[in-house]
Amino acid sequence: MPQPTLRKLTLKRFRSLPAAAVAFDNPTFLVGQNGSGKSNFADAFAFLAEAMASPLQAVLSRRGGFSATGNRGSARGRPSNMGLSVLLQQLDNDTAAARYGFELSPLSGYGFEILREQCIVDRTDGSRVWFDRSGPNAAWQSNVRSLDPNLEPNALALPLVGGDTRFQPVLRFLSRMQICHIEPAKLRDPQDPDEGGRLYPDGSNAASVLREIQSAAPDDWNDLLGLLKSIVPHTFDVQPERHGNRLTLEFAQDWTLKEPVKFEAFNMSDGTLRVLGLLAAVYQRPSPSLLAIEEPEATIHPGALATVLDVLRHAGRSMQVVVTTHNPDILDAEWIEDRHLRIAQWEEGKTEICPVSPAVRQALSERLMGAGELLRANALTPAELFDQDPRQAALFLEDDLTCRSSPSLKAMAK
Repeated sequence: MPQPTLRKLTLKRFRSLPAAAVAFDNPTFLVGQNGSGKSNFADAFAFLAEAMASPLQAVLSRRGGFSATGNRGSARGRPSNMGLSVLLQQLDNDTAAARYGFELSPLSGYGFEILREQCIVDRTDGSRVWFDRSGPNAAWQSNVRSLDPNLEPNALALPLVGGDTRFQPVLRFLSRMQICHIEPAKLRDPQDPDEGGRLYPDGSNAASVLREIQSAAPDDWNDLLGLLKSIVPHTFDVQPERHGNRLTLEFAQDWTLKEPVKFEAFNMSDGTLRVLGLLAAVYQRPSPSLLAIEEPEATIHPGALATVLDVLRHAGRSMQVVVTTHNPDILDAEWIEDRHLRIAQWEEGKTEICPVSPAVRQALSERLMGAGELLRANALTPAELFDQDPRQAALFLEDDLTCRSSPSLKAMAK
């Protein structure tokens, strides 16, 4: 399985997470009860991806504004500064590692400003390029002299300077992260056609995405149909069909009659449509850099979950996969180790995300119990939240960026 490109995500006062520094494997399973904050954590991937393609004000407005997106810290308190940062590795042949983050500060009313933004790229030839906006009015500094962007106080720099070949791999990875929470009702409805290159999170353009897979990647299309048949017995085909200026999905099932029986999407079960949406997410072209899938087990028969896990493991060969779940059947696979698991828990009004406890690591490594068995026994416990080194949750690298003795990002990523 390829190593994860996203090695660590650090959050500061984002939604229900006052502070978090989460390391990743591939795939990573985020396990937690309903209401523990798994969806809030997954939204960080969508937030970052949207921020690379849309004005930051629009990204926040889609979530109810700064006050709804930031963590207040108390029921009546106004939100404090909010920030996110990522540590990346092996972005391409020229980029060994990179670190990017930003911190926002609220203004009176509904406004905000960029308090700081930093991007550091360590290249495979041993060189380092960087920019840093900080201090009064987030003043621009960079060792790339050709870059001098004209920035608004509430606009991010990376989407503007990401056309530079040295920063472009960071922008490309972040903008191609996707979140997937398929809503079957969206697949039942007739859909507006588009180019089919990127699945919407709820699956509302799945017909276009499936049409593009069928046209551009026939082998992937055949694999997709084979998996659909193994998960949904007797369903051997699905076709995007045009009705006027809309697209619908038509399913074919084998009832051992002379002719296959065909059904429109509105006749199909939630489980069938959710599986199809998941397959569209995995096989879409181009592949996302990271795919965060929320509760893939919902409305799917337990007997089919082993195949769903195979699909997720297959997806990990071409992208990084993060899965949120609270279902032990998803975790029953023997190949799942402690490095694949993170625990989300709700404590005193905040979400905490931790690795598994030493006792769980021992049980998994010695094959005493599997992760699913531990969850059923209420024994899938988290480790103590880090408190010995506050730098683990730092958004930015504070060392002198011009100094060759400053920490190697590649070493930090490991």
